[in-house]
Amino acid sequence: MSFPVLNHAIQLPDVLLPAAIDGLPNICGWETEVRSVVQQDQHVFLPRTNLSLSEMTAGFTIALHMHQPTIPAGQNGELIGNLQHMFEHPNEGDNHNAAAFAHCYTRMADLIPELVSQGCNPRVMLDYSGNLLWGLQQMGRSDILDRLQQITSSPDYQPYVEWLGTMWGHAVVSSTPIPDLKLHIQAWQHHFAAIFGWEALGRVKGFSPPEMHLPNHPDGLYEFVIALLDCGYRWVMVQEHSVETLTGQPLEYKHLPHRLVAQNSQGESASIAVLIKTQGSDTKLVAQMQPYYEAKTLSRQHLGQGEVPPIVTQIGDGENGGVMMNEFPGGFRNAWQDMGQQRRVVGLCGTEYLELLEAAGYGIADFPTCQTVGQHKIWQQVPEPVSPEAVERAIVHLQQSDPTFHIDGASWTNHLSWVKGYDNVLAPMQQLSAHFHQAIGPLVSANSTDEPLTRQPRYRNALLHNLLLQTSCFRYWGQGTWTEYAREIYRRGEEILRADF
Repeated sequence: MSFPVLNHAIQLPDVLLPAAIDGLPNICGWETEVRSVVQQDQHVFLPRTNLSLSEMTAGFTIALHMHQPTIPAGQNGELIGNLQHMFEHPNEGDNHNAAAFAHCYTRMADLIPELVSQGCNPRVMLDYSGNLLWGLQQMGRSDILDRLQQITSSPDYQPYVEWLGTMWGHAVVSSTPIPDLKLHIQAWQHHFAAIFGWEALGRVKGFSPPEMHLPNHPDGLYEFVIALLDCGYRWVMVQEHSVETLTGQPLEYKHLPHRLVAQNSQGESASIAVLIKTQGSDTKLVAQMQPYYEAKTLSRQHLGQGEVPPIVTQIGDGENGGVMMNEFPGGFRNAWQDMGQQRRVVGLCGTEYLELLEAAGYGIADFPTCQTVGQHKIWQQVPEPVSPEAVERAIVHLQQSDPTFHIDGASWTNHLSWVKGYDNVLAPMQQLSAHFHQAIGPLVSANSTDEPLTRQPRYRNALLHNLLLQTSCFRYWGQGTWTEYAREIYRRGEEILRADF
């Protein structure tokens, strides 16, 4: 299955971004240029896809999530990636797997060319946190980054691969201070463009929230959706159990794209397309290519005024656990070889699928609607006209009367809380964010120098620590070493703000 020749290109800035500046990742400073790239609305896959919507009965898409946190654990307390720490302390815990993890970060650069050379038509979506990308830079692992560059930018392989944007610091969206949502999103775009180039950034149109987490507070969800749209994203991957219909029911058509509706306490609304990640978070589903085998059992489904091929969507850690380390390569190869040249059940990238639907006349207005789980209960309690006071009263009433209700957000880890028991991380996180914005706010409006504030070393350093403190890992591994890492990042962040602002 050959690809057509690409005959269009987005307009790109003429500035070449450095991947790192003074030892820090390039996460800010060129906001105007980044925005000019991501807001261009050309089709990404449609001009080159070798798939036809009319020939498909069903499709599937898989994404590999890769992440290693940044921790203050270098030789002299320097910030380093956890992968580097694993290599330097091989006898602790499962750190002996460091080399296997590193191999997992690059192996798609082996698997995609291998399958293409065999006449297969593979697809994969990649989700790498900003922490991990910086950690690889710090370690000098250009072998990994250069190989990823090949499948990201080479016309021979790029049509088979889609990168998904994410929060730079792997932050849980619902407990991230609202002013920092866009900072995380933009920081990742900056960093990705600096490593892989402007053209590659222009093709990033799907978003993968860390921990598959969505806010269910109306204002939090609305601000998240607005930030995504403003940063040029067209769709988001969400966990099926983190959303509900507008009447509070489980989704009926989980293999169709949906329209996520976000209404805030002012009555304003926004929406974005979503693809529904089905079932749980078990990496076996990806390692054994379950989405392909499930897609083989499906047939076309009604959408709008016609029928379209449904899509099975799944994401899993790309490196974590024995199944991903050992079973995934074989399962990945076997699935694409089993598909052969037939075009009835095929793999796609998320943006590719949505663009094929669009070309066939199906837009976001045709998609079934959804909202974050728990919001129906809120809106049932809010009379017209909607107001912040009415929404707050509804939330307080539900918290007092309904033991199943909360506004902590929803994710694949609903058996865990990213809030309860972590006041010793959350309070410093909120404080550092507030102090950061108090310090930079007056400077942004007063900045009249040739060098924008966001390009100054002091801003980059302060922003980095603010984003790093919000990394989910500091609230995933329980109290102890990881919460102490958070406290140290907080201390350094406050020191930077006091000394430099």
